[in-house]
Amino acid sequence: MVCYLGLGSNIGNRKENMLKAKSALNSSSQVNVLQSSTIIETDPVGNTNQPKFLNCVLKIETNLKPAELLTKCLEIESKLRRIRIKKWEPRIIDIDILLYGDKIIKEDYLVIPHPELHKREFVLRSLVEICPEFVHPKLNKKILKIYEDIQ
Repeated sequence: MVCYLGLGSNIGNRKENMLKAKSALNSSSQVNVLQSSTIIETDPVGNTNQPKFLNCVLKIETNLKPAELLTKCLEIESKLRRIRIKKWEPRIIDIDILLYGDKIIKEDYLVIPHPELHKREFVLRSLVEICPEFVHPKLNKKILKIYEDIQ
């Protein structure tokens, strides 16, 4: 299954944190990183009283089911010493499942497509770079069109 993951970091060596996360994903026998967008610096969302983020999107191929992919992402975050205390806090690394093929999933612990994807300019900008023609399974619009609509 082709999936798209969002990576973000705003603590420590942000670029190194993201590269470590990408490497950890790629070193798994069940994940193959196919492409990465440009790493961009962005303002924080939610709690704006924190350092700027570096963000990018990875296109991956995986045989993991959505819940298994979430577990893998959380394991990598933990391995890189992410500590979760409250929402919108600064973080060493954040790995979000943005899209899992054309699947729509709504569980207590996992919502795909990412519920904020269509509102976040920085995520859409990165997705446009690597998959502008991908159709958002819930909105039934191409990523490029969603991006243009919020400009």
